[in-house]
Formats: sequence, structure tokens, C-alpha cells
Amino acid sequence: MRKSCHILGAAIETGASQRGCLMGPASLRTAGLMEVLMSLGWQVADLGDVQIAPQAETPHANPAVHNLAETRAWIEALEPMAYEAARTSDLPIFMGGDHSMSAGTVPGVARVAAEEGRPLFVLWLDAHPDLHTLATTESGNLHGTPVAYFTGQGECEAYPALAQAVDPAHVCFMGIRSVDPAEHARIKDLNMEVHDMRALDETGVLAPLRAFLERVKAANGRLHVSFDVDFLDPGIAPAVGTTVPGGATFREAHLIMETLCDSGLVGSLDLVELNPFLDERGRTAKLLCDLTASLFGRRVLDRMTRSFG
Repeated sequence: MRKSCHILGAAIETGASQRGCLMGPASLRTAGLMEVLMSLGWQVADLGDVQIAPQAETPHANPAVHNLAETRAWIEALEPMAYEAARTSDLPIFMGGDHSMSAGTVPGVARVAAEEGRPLFVLWLDAHPDLHTLATTESGNLHGTPVAYFTGQGECEAYPALAQAVDPAHVCFMGIRSVDPAEHARIKDLNMEVHDMRALDETGVLAPLRAFLERVKAANGRLHVSFDVDFLDPGIAPAVGTTVPGGATFREAHLIMETLCDSGLVGSLDLVELNPFLDERGRTAKLLCDLTASLFGRRVLDRMTRSFG
């Protein structure tokens, strides 16, 4: 039987500092994401984009926080949609939008995992750990809060109550290279698994990734992958508002996605922080499509190479 993939967009940019992420889902569609997956034998259904109504401003004790009402509304809208997509398809893709989207998608997937009697593991491919609470964020940009929220940390009470939290021990960060002091303290307190770019330079991406996947397999876990564009080096992926030099290379990123495919463990995927306003002729959107294709089964020998002979 052909495997099924439900695709859901979230045109959300209220969690970010720069405008443009709301065009991310449309850009991925234009770059041919659905067609690429169908060419690999997947049965693809595009569920369209989640919508929210206009929101009245909600104040918070931390004066830096902004767009709190919108972020809460996005979480409330996305959680049941992500739950349904994860329950009814083999490997759903959630297209953002900024990374605050994952405060809705991950809890939805976590609810499915709980119903299956399995733990949810999260591979967080990002330059940032996004471990701020509403109290500790200094920028007030709420795309920096989803991991703190879905792992059930305090100081996120203004967000919806979690039906199912993710165990912090089941989160693996890869590619981290920008961490604020409050996030550093939380990582240390929770003893979370982090492979920053220094560590990946020393060990390569394969050894820590395989070790994490072994943990997932041993626990009969369900795996969610959350892929932020700024995980990649901005030299190959300029379409992101939070560029941090020194990210993953083209081959490192493809190796990660191919290894994830080989594992057969991935149950859902976020693609976030794509800002087409900052792109160069769609190169980042096309790269994300290629990387997603590697996760969905495309191999180097499947790639067409133009002949100049």
C-alpha cells in the first residue's frame, strides 16, 4: 500500500521578529513539495492552511511579551488539527510559519502517541533551543517558547492547558549555536540532550543521531522532527529572519534526513521559519523540498543530473 502524507499549513508570523513567515506554506507548495512526494510513491492530501480569527490584545506580566492572544489562538487551532493529521496519515507535514507553530503541532502529536501507549520523542533541528517561558523571554518573540511549553515547564500558564506533555528527556537538540542564559540554565536543570555545532564539528552528525534513534527504537517511541530553516548555514538557506552563522551544511542536512528515513521511526515533521521575503529566487524553499524528499525516501542515485556532454 502507498503510504499517506497529510500536509497542513499554518501561515503564522506573530511569534517572530520579522514579517514574511506567513508566506512559508505557499512557498513550499510553489516549490513543488507535494509533487516531489507523490513522485516518490506517497499518497499526498493537502489539508490547506489553518486559520484563526482576529484577537484582542492580551497583556502579560512580562512587558516584552507581544502577540500573546494570537499565539494562544494558533495553539488552540493547531493542536486538534495536528492530532487528526497524525492519527489519520503515516507521516504528516506541518508547514510554517514561525516556530511558535510547534507549540500546537507537538502537543497534538503527543496526544496521538499517548493513545497508542507510546512515548513521543522530538528531534529539534534548530540554531536555538526555544526553551524560554513567557516570564524569561527578553525579546517577547514567542517562537522562542514552544519547547518550554510542550515539555510542561512553568510560567506558560497563559497558553492552553496541555493534554499531554513531552518528557524533557525525550527531546534531542541538534545544531544549537545560540542559547540565552535562561535557556542554558533550563537545559542544565533538566539534563536535556544537546549536540551543538561544536560537538557536531567534533563527532559528525551521524554518531549522535544514531544514538538518539536507538533510544527511540528501544522505547518503541514515536518520533517527531521539527526542522527550523536556521538549522542550516545561511550560506545555503538565506530565507530566515534569525540567521546564525555556522549551521549545518548541505551534505550534513541530507545525511540527517536520509538516516531518519532509514530508521523508519519518524511519524511527523515540522518545516518552520521559511521566510520567502528573504529568499533568493526560491532557493531555500527548493532546498527544504529536497531535504524533505530525502526524509521521504529519495536517494542520491534517484537525483537527476544534467548532462553537459
